[in-house]
Amino acid sequence: MSYIHLLQLPRTTYAEGLRIQANLIAARKAGAIADTLALLEHPPVLTLGRNARRENILASDELLAARGVEVHEINRGGDVTYHGPGQLVGYPIVDLRGDLPGKKGPHLGPVDYVRLLEEVLIRSAREFGVATQRICGRTGVWTIAGGSIQEKKLAAIGVHVSQGVTSHGFALNVTTDMRDFNWIVPCGITDRAGTSLELEVDDPPAIEPTMQNARNVVARNFGQVFQRQVLQTESLEDILSAGVEPLLR
Repeated sequence: MSYIHLLQLPRTTYAEGLRIQANLIAARKAGAIADTLALLEHPPVLTLGRNARRENILASDELLAARGVEVHEINRGGDVTYHGPGQLVGYPIVDLRGDLPGKKGPHLGPVDYVRLLEEVLIRSAREFGVATQRICGRTGVWTIAGGSIQEKKLAAIGVHVSQGVTSHGFALNVTTDMRDFNWIVPCGITDRAGTSLELEVDDPPAIEPTMQNARNVVARNFGQVFQRQVLQTESLEDILSAGVEPLLR
């Protein structure tokens, strides 16, 4: 079975997250490392994807500055989104030309790749006792509506692909303060709200919705969905020095 490095990072500034991704992307494009999944949290930050409209940031520059919220324009797909404490962010650096489930040609298509990411998050939410779904035309993972209750967005996905290698990824609300989303129109969607695992789990929950539990569950499901052995790696430097020798036979 092929393997994927798992890089568990502490709360990391968005700029540092971009730097780490850039190093991993360059090494993956060069064939110097294996696929890698970085899991981390960010301090409060707003990111604008390629399709973003600035008017979807509702808070004033003065308010954002007072709250210490950075704004970054980046090359992922999608509109504006929020990252912050209590939200698990995943950056998979994956070569879509590799041996991946569902690949029918020389590479896995970006849409099929996003569907795999959604499957990781749907399975992960299920372990916490939260039933979720896809909604056609709205990338991400959503709770299931019932009665007068509308579906709510639990996880956002926005990716970039360059020379067959992916970057950016997903954001799963675990214990996120959902009031922070009031600063934006999340992903440009005005008719649905967001939610978190903490708000959706039963009492008592199947698994406590802590960040560490979310990291463990998501990493395990990522390995299962992508059919990879997940190898915990201590640091970026360890990944870059490991090369791509077959560690598992």
